[in-house]
Amino acid sequence: MEASKPKRNYILLTLQVAVVVAVLGYLTFVLTDIANRPATSVCEKVEIKIMDSTRAGFITREEVERILEKENLRLTGQKMEDINSATVQKTLLKNAFISEATCYKTPDGRFNILISQRLPIMRVMASDGTDYYMDAHGKIMNPMGYSADLVVATGYISKSFAKDSLLTLGIFLRDNDFWNDQIEQIDVRKDGSIDLVPRVGSGLLHVGDVSNLDTKFRNLRALYEKVFPTIGWNKYASINIEHTNQIICKKKKK
Repeated sequence: MEASKPKRNYILLTLQVAVVVAVLGYLTFVLTDIANRPATSVCEKVEIKIMDSTRAGFITREEVERILEKENLRLTGQKMEDINSATVQKTLLKNAFISEATCYKTPDGRFNILISQRLPIMRVMASDGTDYYMDAHGKIMNPMGYSADLVVATGYISKSFAKDSLLTLGIFLRDNDFWNDQIEQIDVRKDGSIDLVPRVGSGLLHVGDVSNLDTKFRNLRALYEKVFPTIGWNKYASINIEHTNQIICKKKKK
């Protein structure tokens, strides 16, 4: 009995090896068949996936289709071998709101498009008439008919000022949910100092420059949480948080 046990183990091991070899052989055949299959099939469907679609709606499936149609790039129904993925990618990247576009074909007749959006942090509508969006890298994008619920910067704004001071403020607001919800407008004075228009209350917030934003807004939040609930939100005409060691509130004229 004991002598037959090693024999059974040997037979079992042999069967297991045979199964593994058979499975690997089958997978090799399938993968080789797919790799060598001629790309003469017809594009039956275009799959479009938009990254960050929950955070911004600038680029939608309909917008991607419109961009391709404008350039006469009709994909569905075309032979796969006639579709140039690089051409489709290059066409999509002409849109400033698309930061990355990955295009590839699959053997089942699908053409896949994966889009990464460039997400703006504010819209700039300067007093000289310039109008554009700006992302967190300082990339400027023409509106192109798009609209979004973002903070709007107005006033005396040069593009260099926008990429320096406003970019710093915009990133701060984006990364702080509380203040991002509170501030609806940034206004730049002739001297380059900055005022903010809050969504709640009638007091204009004077920030000055963009230095020490953490401290300035920490002081302001203490005012919001400890003082305003008692005295009301509309008592002051302006609130100056330019200095880190004090807040100066100016009452409304009676």
